[in-house]
Amino acid sequence: MASGSLKNSDFDLLSGRLVGHVAAGLRQRSCCLSQHGGFRIGRTCLALLLVTVTMVGAAIQNAAAVQSTDDSATAEAADTPKPSTSPPENPFPRAVPVPEGILDGGTEWLNTSHPISLKELRGKIVILDFWTYCCINCMHVLPDLKYLEEKYGRQLVVIGVHSAKFENEKLSQNIRDAILRYEIQHPVVNDSEMLIWRKFGTRAWPTLALVDPEGKYVGSQGGEGNRELFDEVVGKLVEYHRWKGTLDENPIVFGLESAKVEPTPLRFPGKVLADASSDRVFVSDSNHNRILISSLAGELQDVVGSGRIGRKDGSFAEAEFDHPQGLALDGQKLYVADTENHLLRVIDLQSKTVSTLAGTGQQGRPGRDIAGALLETSLNSPWSLAHVNGTLFIAMAGPHQIWSHKIGTDQIGVYAGSGREDVINGSLSECAFAQPSEIVADASGQFLYVVDSEGSAIRRVPTSGEGLVTTIAGTSELPRGQSLFAFGDVDAVGSEARFQHPLGIAVDGDKLYVADSYNHKIKIIEGGSGKSVTWLGTGKPGKDLAAGQMSEPGGLSISGGRLFIADTNNHRICVADLNNKSVSELVIAGLTVPSPVRSVAAPDEPNAIQVSPLSVKTGSLLDVNVSLTVPEGYKLNDLAPVTWEVFAESDQAIVPADALAARDEATVNGSQASFQLPMTAVAGEATLLFRVSYGFCSENSTVCRLATAAWKVPITVSDEAEGAKLSLTFPPLSLMRPEAGVETPEQ
Repeated sequence: MASGSLKNSDFDLLSGRLVGHVAAGLRQRSCCLSQHGGFRIGRTCLALLLVTVTMVGAAIQNAAAVQSTDDSATAEAADTPKPSTSPPENPFPRAVPVPEGILDGGTEWLNTSHPISLKELRGKIVILDFWTYCCINCMHVLPDLKYLEEKYGRQLVVIGVHSAKFENEKLSQNIRDAILRYEIQHPVVNDSEMLIWRKFGTRAWPTLALVDPEGKYVGSQGGEGNRELFDEVVGKLVEYHRWKGTLDENPIVFGLESAKVEPTPLRFPGKVLADASSDRVFVSDSNHNRILISSLAGELQDVVGSGRIGRKDGSFAEAEFDHPQGLALDGQKLYVADTENHLLRVIDLQSKTVSTLAGTGQQGRPGRDIAGALLETSLNSPWSLAHVNGTLFIAMAGPHQIWSHKIGTDQIGVYAGSGREDVINGSLSECAFAQPSEIVADASGQFLYVVDSEGSAIRRVPTSGEGLVTTIAGTSELPRGQSLFAFGDVDAVGSEARFQHPLGIAVDGDKLYVADSYNHKIKIIEGGSGKSVTWLGTGKPGKDLAAGQMSEPGGLSISGGRLFIADTNNHRICVADLNNKSVSELVIAGLTVPSPVRSVAAPDEPNAIQVSPLSVKTGSLLDVNVSLTVPEGYKLNDLAPVTWEVFAESDQAIVPADALAARDEATVNGSQASFQLPMTAVAGEATLLFRVSYGFCSENSTVCRLATAAWKVPITVSDEAEGAKLSLTFPPLSLMRPEAGVETPEQ
């Protein structure tokens, strides 16, 4: 079957009593394995293949069988009347009700002001994303979820169920940092004891589970690369439940973690590169989507990138990146792993321009023997770079491989790694890596040293094209992927040493410095003995420089007897003296937060209410009054302001430019909101689009929704007109009651 394509008959595979987890999907890529169940990579399915009647299916059915009759109102009780058109086919006629409390058991809810139950989301399509924030495959799912959230913003709610792999990932504060780093905008529950995971029978990261607007379980799908599949499934659910009257299309708003933090000049810096010969340090300011260049003393020299997410080439001010990571310097060329664009970029330090070296901008698929032209070969989350004698080596985290490109040629491809996610030694073609996250060459250029973050191991790779890949510290060669779960914090020799998701590595003579990220430490591996010892850090996240504290340190670089550290979650670069271990912060003087980009173009609002033309006097203030609507059983959200913004549909001169698209707060008095829009002294005409938003919550304030409406108003401004007032009224809001649409299982 074509990728993402579903026939009506295929939906039967998703329906009713089917539940569980499947190893692969359409265009399936590798998944992070779970230690809680077996998992085979590479199986395919026509649609959402589900395991029939597992323990979760039985549990859901048993719970549904004892639902109280008080909760069994049918769809005809919904507030929204059904159109008179013929009904669409129910895509999932055998879906089963989800029992109450299935989301109970989490340690803490994040990105929302209150814990959430599926009952409170009745009327919404719900996707549960079972993830763990270390996992590259889970990261790859996030853009797909964002796409679905934006496309179905009024019909869909995504809930992240964070079921940790590493011990460090069980802590809510670390999950909160990951939410901010990945810019997640949906609620996340910390399922630290994997209780919710087990209720749904989940077996691997990532897995997406789907619940329909009537609170019925549809099915689950494991792995990444399923955007088209879920797009079509959600579309079918929207069509059916909109007709049935069981779809709530009022957006829900959540108290996001991002609203609680202050902007910082650096935002989750991922990698750092210090160069003594040019007295420069280069920083991947990853969440500001830019590269910083300063002196080693912290004097800002250049900012590369506008701060906008994108892939535009051009001048330093025009260029765009998407969460860049690794850096490699070759003369006046700085190579950049533009990670979430799946590209390699080149910064020309002389001409001050940025160009694209390799990649198509689309995420590539894993494969053992991939090679091709630079701009025709798709990359997969390039994370780190190393330049050795004219060859650029790439730690390609997505397919768990090391790639290479001989500078000056048009070819790029796999250098080492089978694509299997594991820690296996051997020849370049047969060895296996587990999410390589930083790569560095020794002084001779004969070997690369790699941190395998998911395998918590330190690897050595020959650069000659021959020889064996070996493991310097941490485990390898364990059966059935057990190396992926052999982590900890143990200072020892070779295979007895334990790390926890290391992300950075640097070489100084015969010593390797390792950023043991989830242990919040810097460790040294002594070349002669192979012994790993803690060098900096207390094992707990923190900011105390005197104690050498860090929070999930990332990239490392050594220059002039100093170790430069990307202290990622603390939004800073630290510098440690290699002799006395004193630690200071590299403060880049003059560095500021990127200015937000504001688009003044009128948004597409097909349901905007047409308002009669209005005449307004030049130079006056237009008084706007808005009557708000709150459904029965709800109240205005006192913690959320009523906001307004105005757009012009074409070029105009009647409203000052700085008043357009500038979201501001309205004055609220009961159910009335008011604000004033300034007019210029220029006479003329324009059609303005007014958009007003406010929040309203259930009486117990557990779930808050967002009401938004738009009005198109033709306005004529002249000296003869009198001052005018504009009155706008929100249309009625219709919400599905939480108990509506609950039915007993069909026999």
